[in-house]
Amino acid sequence: MAGRARPITLVGTPVLHRPCRPVEDFDAALRELADDMFASMYEAEGVGLAANQIGVDLCVFVYDCPDEDGERRKGAVVNPVLELPTLENRRLDDDEEGCLSVPGPHARVARPDQATVYGFDVTGTPISVEGTGLLARCLQHETDHLEGKLYIDRLSARARKKVLKEYEALRAESGALPG
Repeated sequence: MAGRARPITLVGTPVLHRPCRPVEDFDAALRELADDMFASMYEAEGVGLAANQIGVDLCVFVYDCPDEDGERRKGAVVNPVLELPTLENRRLDDDEEGCLSVPGPHARVARPDQATVYGFDVTGTPISVEGTGLLARCLQHETDHLEGKLYIDRLSARARKKVLKEYEALRAESGALPG
């Protein structure tokens, strides 16, 4: 696999907490970014990664994730637009969720069990990706990142505080706190 793994951007870094810019150029630099994102995701053992998670302020994410039938799906989505089932057709999946940018803790996040993203591949060709199960969760999670939201932003204040406290304790324990 081409690409080089880049460091994962952690919670609190400004690029993670603001909406990303739309991609305008479908060029070699975008393809290189996607390759680096895949390499970074695999090194961190994730199933999805948004560009801002490696410090790049662009609307693109990659994924390599199974759907509810266990079929592994892989790709890159540029300038995604998320579509969820209507309220009357929506079923929630209340499951554990974690994030490479908040390494360690997990928390229950209720999300629709189906999702579709519309966007482009790295060559500028229009695509749509329909997901169920974990893939639906991944599509929603990565789209959230590009809008400047982390999964912890969907938690109650108490649950968010608990996750962040656990995250900080793990960082202190590993000696990874900045000086």
